[in-house]
Amino acid sequence: MQQCILDEFERWKKSANEDPVLALELEQMQGDYAKIEDAFYRQLEFGTGGLRGVIGAGTNRMNIYTVARASQGLANYINISGKQEKTIAICFDSRINSELFAKQAAGVFAANGIKVYIFSELMPTPCLSYAVRTLHCDAGVVVTASHNPAKYNGYKVYGPDGCQITSKAAKEIYSQILKIDLFTGIHKMSYDEAFEKKLIENVPESIIDSYVNEVKAQELCKNAQIDRNIVIVYSPLNGTGLKPVLRVLKETGYTNVTVVAEQEKPDGHFPTCPFPNPEEPAAMELGIRYAKKADADLLIATDPDCDRVGIAVKDTVGIRGNKNEYVLLSGNETGVLLLDYVCARRKESGTMPEKPVAMKTIVTTDLARRIADSYGVKLIDVLTGFKYIGEQIGILEERGLQDDFVLGIEESCGYLSGSFVRDKDGVNAALLICEMAAYYRTKGINLVEKLDELYQRYGYTINTLYSYTFEGSGGVEIMEHIMEKFRAYNGSVANRRIHSVRDYSQGIDGLPKSNVLKFEMEGNCSFIVRPSGTEPKIKVYISASGKGQEEANSVERDIKKFLTIFLDENR
Repeated sequence: MQQCILDEFERWKKSANEDPVLALELEQMQGDYAKIEDAFYRQLEFGTGGLRGVIGAGTNRMNIYTVARASQGLANYINISGKQEKTIAICFDSRINSELFAKQAAGVFAANGIKVYIFSELMPTPCLSYAVRTLHCDAGVVVTASHNPAKYNGYKVYGPDGCQITSKAAKEIYSQILKIDLFTGIHKMSYDEAFEKKLIENVPESIIDSYVNEVKAQELCKNAQIDRNIVIVYSPLNGTGLKPVLRVLKETGYTNVTVVAEQEKPDGHFPTCPFPNPEEPAAMELGIRYAKKADADLLIATDPDCDRVGIAVKDTVGIRGNKNEYVLLSGNETGVLLLDYVCARRKESGTMPEKPVAMKTIVTTDLARRIADSYGVKLIDVLTGFKYIGEQIGILEERGLQDDFVLGIEESCGYLSGSFVRDKDGVNAALLICEMAAYYRTKGINLVEKLDELYQRYGYTINTLYSYTFEGSGGVEIMEHIMEKFRAYNGSVANRRIHSVRDYSQGIDGLPKSNVLKFEMEGNCSFIVRPSGTEPKIKVYISASGKGQEEANSVERDIKKFLTIFLDENR
């Protein structure tokens, strides 16, 4: 094994001469086997999320060679279809080397006879989903690592339906990639030459304008008298959201917007937020300081590829603590607020479909189901990942029922209210959240108060996530053993009877088979257990309800205690 790694390292030193930065990095690795091993011990794996890894030299890194190899594999997969004219759309975010990787991929596709449409500047992921569908492309690629730290980049692949690829497609593409030598097996053309020959073209501005208009069409209070002068602070977290989010807000009447200056411009180093994830309190700290200074009603932040939105709201009443402090709302909390808001406004305005459908991932709060039921909305549960929501929208479309879709939500700050894209959309969500805040401001309440109202009506609900790590060579076997023990468990949890166990490994509800268990208990409580697909961890999602926060907290602690003991006893 060691000799194979060293042989591959030497091959790279001789052949990797296109990028002087990588060549220098390889020189600096010489004699440091630990660094060489980490960079070369495996091929960067291609899955349903495409590629994702640390930027640098090596087979286990994101660089122009691993990107070109993945692109050749994808090109082969597309060309197998036998279509005469094949097209692909590409966009990229603000990360280090994102534009370089996007152009490298474009040159490979062009050399393989696939027409490329590439955005002329960085653009949010949902714009790519829209472009793929609107331009009738065979596939799409987004160069992004979403909300990962700065040292990462990635390569996400989308199908012709505008959704991230399925497991089946990922396996087929990966099988093509594995056949390719990354120095001798790739067809390439320089970006400039391909652009000059019109094998590569920029995505027309009309597509961007059309996307913006589709987002604006999601307004629910177009002609209503709401206070659009609410004070908003916005942070794109140095990513792609700045232009589209500000444009949509301005064109819909929200002009009292302050942008967090240090996080305004695209910057792949993310100097003020090492983890540019709006789910993380640390990423929101600077925005909250701006919100306090501006006495803002609302802080919104989008992640680097602008498909997630995090928010903070001024708690004017002191429901969550001290009056006028800013409260970070979780993805679950924002999701149920949006679900109730969208359903209420559409019912009030007479625009609710006859058979409305909402969607959520199985790990998203169960409170959503109680809200959906109260409005007569069918709520579909899907596996973890917004692409499964996109697939369900596609199924509705095949039946001519896409207008029945009212909202999709996931606990990791992903939301979508229209069928025009097939992924979570931070631009769409930012507009909806601002409108929702303005609507309730006009009614004399804020989002914290509205959330408290929902809790009083449907039961206070706490949702938590815990990860349990199982390192070492036996970690996978231990996790499999624990999952089987959970499948055999038939007792109670936290003094609450388990009334049903949903085993998604059986492919229930028409969903793909997945090693996930959901235990549903008395009192609107549940927990979900699933092994991570990328790390040696078992993840547990708890949903605990009670008459008030204190009772819900107590139940959550009891469920967590049970799970911790159960996992320890079955290691």
